[in-house]
Amino acid sequence: MELRHLRYFVVVAEEEHVTRAAERLGIQQPPLSQQIRGLENELDVQLLRRKPRGVELTEAGRAFAADARSILDQVERAVARAQRTARGQQGAIVLGFTSSAPFHPFVPNEISEFREANPLVSIQLEEGGTSDLVEAVRSERMDAAFIRSPVTETEGLSIHPLFKERMLAALPRTHRLANPTDKPISLSDLSGEPLVLYRRRTGPGLYDAIIAACHRAGFNPNIGQEAPRIVSTLNLVAAGLGITLVPASLRQSQMEGVVYRPLKRSADLTAPLNLVCRSVEHSAAAQRFTLLVRKAATTLTADGQWKARR
Repeated sequence: MELRHLRYFVVVAEEEHVTRAAERLGIQQPPLSQQIRGLENELDVQLLRRKPRGVELTEAGRAFAADARSILDQVERAVARAQRTARGQQGAIVLGFTSSAPFHPFVPNEISEFREANPLVSIQLEEGGTSDLVEAVRSERMDAAFIRSPVTETEGLSIHPLFKERMLAALPRTHRLANPTDKPISLSDLSGEPLVLYRRRTGPGLYDAIIAACHRAGFNPNIGQEAPRIVSTLNLVAAGLGITLVPASLRQSQMEGVVYRPLKRSADLTAPLNLVCRSVEHSAAAQRFTLLVRKAATTLTADGQWKARR
């Protein structure tokens, strides 16, 4: 029994006439009648009762017609599902991000854009440090991740730079430099201040960039505290335990007790955001997401300034 036999029978059942069914199917009437008789012989059941001007379903025929329609509907859905999955419009992806990435509107917006354009793709989001995210992508436990730090071991991976955003100084509200003006300050103004950083293992890229920038400004940083996440550093700053340097997008966190001051361009301190994925991607949905993000990144300015496209 083949699927075409079920289709032939369903059309005959709907038309209640073999000749009209043959015309609808685009075949000749004698071969269609032969196929129906062959189906009845295979089932050893009479499906149709012949009448002078057509046919009618037997009780067994009505039961078989209902199941045949269900089978054909399932096959049609399976074909459509496979085609959508192949196009990346259905399936599941796992996306990772460092704790600071979602504060830039680019990241949540692109995830939202992808979800709206591909509602049949399930998205799982996970937060982590750069090294853990990279390893998860490499081992295929994750499809892509937004990261801040550079990747030294790139075998099997593709790193797509998206943008670089300027860094800000985050100061306790009572700090001597915590005034309401947006006039940039020099990095050297922070010499001798206890510096709150996130652990290097979690974010080696930004950690090393901050240390190097301090050295260029002529001083060795006084690291007073370390935190497991970049957002956690702001809590310590609010508690008066020191100052920190964060990507400009974290300003929107509006942490109580924290004041942000821009740095002079001479500090040459920026926070990159990259998308890491596998160089050979087997998931069409993941490929679709990567292409969306990379295309959207071309609309950003050099310093990561972005405006929603809606």
